[in-house]
Amino acid sequence: MPPRDATGGIAPVVPLVPPPVRQSTLVRAPLERTFDVFVTELGAWWPVDPFSIGTDRVRDVTVDPRVGGDVVETWDDGSTHAWGRMVTWDRPHGFTMSWSITPEPTEVELRFRSLAPSLTRVSVEHRGWERMTDAQLEVACALPGGYRGGAFVRGWGVILDALATRAHAGTVAEGGER
Repeated sequence: MPPRDATGGIAPVVPLVPPPVRQSTLVRAPLERTFDVFVTELGAWWPVDPFSIGTDRVRDVTVDPRVGGDVVETWDDGSTHAWGRMVTWDRPHGFTMSWSITPEPTEVELRFRSLAPSLTRVSVEHRGWERMTDAQLEVACALPGGYRGGAFVRGWGVILDALATRAHAGTVAEGGER
């Protein structure tokens, strides 16, 4: 029997909106260092293979740290390819950027929160999936399975782990933690 509304009529079927992808990690490094590693050292730690446009052709990934600033990858031939543009900027607490690597533009918000002098929680929310068709949600990622198969959840986990490793290694090298 179909669902009924308050008047007894048949209730309209409301399509499910794909929820945002949310991931977080703890980084054993101070807040400002963690934020700066994400923004200023992005090209050194981001796993460009497979999480980029050019994979093995990528020479660097850079962030123009301001509202309206671009996030781009630069290939070994000198060409640049946009990942997105900064929508909000709140150093060292976070930023939001458009994400143009998916078939339809989405949005990525990164938040950085100090939990202790050398412990930072980094959270990502990747949203805007409702803009995509079902077919796009099946294939829209560097990992198998697309959005529907959990590829973005797994992908952001890999990326945040790489950030945590890089930020912590630099903290230890600077003598900030033993």
